[in-house]
Amino acid sequence: MRGAVLIGGCTSDAGKSMVVAGLCRLLAREGVRVAPFKAQNMSNNSVATLDGGEIGRAQAAQARAAGLEPSVRFNPVLLKPGSDRQSHVVVRGQTAGVVGAADYAQWRTRLRDVVLDDLAALRDEFDVVVVEGAGSIAEINLRGSDIANLGLASAADLPVVVVSDIDRGGSLAHLFGTTAILDPDDQRLVRGYLVNKFRGDPGLLTPGLDRLEELSGRPTLGVLPFEPRLWLDGEDSLSVSIGARVGPATSQGGSLRVAAIRLPRVSNTTDVEALASEPDVEVTWVDDAASVAAADLVVVPGTRATVDDLGWLRRRGIDVALRDRAATGDPILAVCGGFQMLSRRIVDDVESGSGVVEGIGLLDQTVRFDAAKTVRRSAGRVWGHEATGYEIHHGVVEESGEATWLVTDDGGEGVERENLWGTHWHGLLENDAVRRDLLTRVAAVRGKRFEAGRVPFEQMRAEQFDVMADLLEAHIGRSALVAIIEGRSDVPPLITHALTGGL
Repeated sequence: MRGAVLIGGCTSDAGKSMVVAGLCRLLAREGVRVAPFKAQNMSNNSVATLDGGEIGRAQAAQARAAGLEPSVRFNPVLLKPGSDRQSHVVVRGQTAGVVGAADYAQWRTRLRDVVLDDLAALRDEFDVVVVEGAGSIAEINLRGSDIANLGLASAADLPVVVVSDIDRGGSLAHLFGTTAILDPDDQRLVRGYLVNKFRGDPGLLTPGLDRLEELSGRPTLGVLPFEPRLWLDGEDSLSVSIGARVGPATSQGGSLRVAAIRLPRVSNTTDVEALASEPDVEVTWVDDAASVAAADLVVVPGTRATVDDLGWLRRRGIDVALRDRAATGDPILAVCGGFQMLSRRIVDDVESGSGVVEGIGLLDQTVRFDAAKTVRRSAGRVWGHEATGYEIHHGVVEESGEATWLVTDDGGEGVERENLWGTHWHGLLENDAVRRDLLTRVAAVRGKRFEAGRVPFEQMRAEQFDVMADLLEAHIGRSALVAIIEGRSDVPPLITHALTGGL
């Protein structure tokens, strides 16, 4: 097998990332040399790579599914939103500037060359490259500057398979309308469909799929059933909603209640997934002071906009709830931007341009934002346990009067004060011994009992990749998919009758 395919979507959170990861795992299990690729990702969930940069979390997971080390080659452009109108731009893993929504077209030529060069290099090196699109492929208002969906597919001659989430309803109309609204050249790139998250009897869906093929001239390659075991490495903000519980849908909840504060520009939300991997722990996203007060453990996560999200937190009275917890000794864990918020002072002339800002004041330290970004893998010891993680931040701790938490070769990192812990490290809780030690301490403080799970976190992640691959193997027409990947599928007809009447 040799070729490439772009997995596009009708919407954000349709299941593109899962399908790409599943295909990477399935092909790798069969001995195919396969790599993932996402030309341009917009996400504040990122991972530090061994080659010195950062990429989207989903592409790191897809690389692992393929048996590869995460690399900047798999996600050459990463946009990290800091507001509704501006994003921090990362190119080949390195900071490249800040761009506004109206200015992005000026970057198009440079970024287009970058993504096409990187994709061509991967196609030369690997048998198959599975490309993930971004959001919906039918954003025709953005088509002129597109480098992630049909703009990429057209330039690189990639066949496209479109995924729709039927759990939302309207899936057949989404697939047909997404294709019909495209111009003729882009329509011809769409070679087939995938229906995701189907619940019920597939026989009831068959007449609709048959009619969809008659109308569109494109086959539905498979119907993937809803799978409650899939939940790790979520990336899209749609999956991080207030009141949503983190973890498998089959979870019954646990004795320890964890409240993760859903900041407006929350980043690296996957940090709390490791907590939810423990059967005895219930993790919920919250945005109110009462939930913060009631939880056994509160997590103040990372953010792409520390000062702005600190203001939001104050307006909701959550800063007071955090101070009250600290005063009574109730546990708090703060990560990266959340860790910075707990300082007595923040000096930020880089991210927000706000200058000197008063922090929540729980930690005797100052955080100063540096123009240079720290992006690195890290290693050390926590409570005697060997641990690894990664750092992605502009903030640097200065004038600290606190005891450090993590023991590292360069002297230490983070803060531990009674039942308050803070660190710039992401991924720390994926270390099983550290996570379970933390939860045991929380349980002791709260007068509860914590029973650790038996499955290592990395094993749980690997098992999810296999679940994804098994779903695709069981429910997708392999011969049709291979024909598409290898460029042997027929060019489908145009959908013209849908455009009559002046649409």
